[in-house]
Amino acid sequence: MMHNSINDDHTVNETGHHLLEPRLWVERHADFLYTYASARLNDDEQCRDLVQDTFLAALQKVESFRGDASERTWLTAILKYKVIDVYRKRSGAFAAKDEYGTADDEIEFFDPDNHHWKREHWPAVFGVEDKDPLQNKEFLATLQQCLKRLPPLWMSVFSLKHLDDEGTEMICQQMKISPANFWVIIHRAKVNLRSCLQKNWI
Repeated sequence: MMHNSINDDHTVNETGHHLLEPRLWVERHADFLYTYASARLNDDEQCRDLVQDTFLAALQKVESFRGDASERTWLTAILKYKVIDVYRKRSGAFAAKDEYGTADDEIEFFDPDNHHWKREHWPAVFGVEDKDPLQNKEFLATLQQCLKRLPPLWMSVFSLKHLDDEGTEMICQQMKISPANFWVIIHRAKVNLRSCLQKNWI
């Protein structure tokens, strides 16, 4: 069977299906997966453990790999759910109750209809708008420190929404919160992150 190497990151056969090459996973994907985890967890040792756990879990699931996506995409999906498990454990002690406030008291900053900043309260320019700020290492380091200051549940919900672009329904289901509490948490996380970033980045 003829193999074709593509982008040095995965291999496909003549039918266009991606193939797995476990012996090359560490070399090809360890750094990428570690960066993915560290942007969400702020715990170097735990991130390294999760990457190792991802490789082990993937080896156990090799038979289920259909080849529709690249091995990096497949490995990242496995890691993503391990990160979500960490989120659930970290935030398990924090129920989304009244202490999170109500959406009404955030009306000064956010439009209640679309949940975005009101024009007069738009955050100041961060100085990284010329490219994706999450690709700016200095900005990402500051964002990570600010995220770390949030309550565990807030950090988990915000990361799933804005780092992983997950849908509200999925987040509510995974984190066991109501849609109303989801928006309250997102609002309060944004206010806190805005303040932290303006103090530590701008």
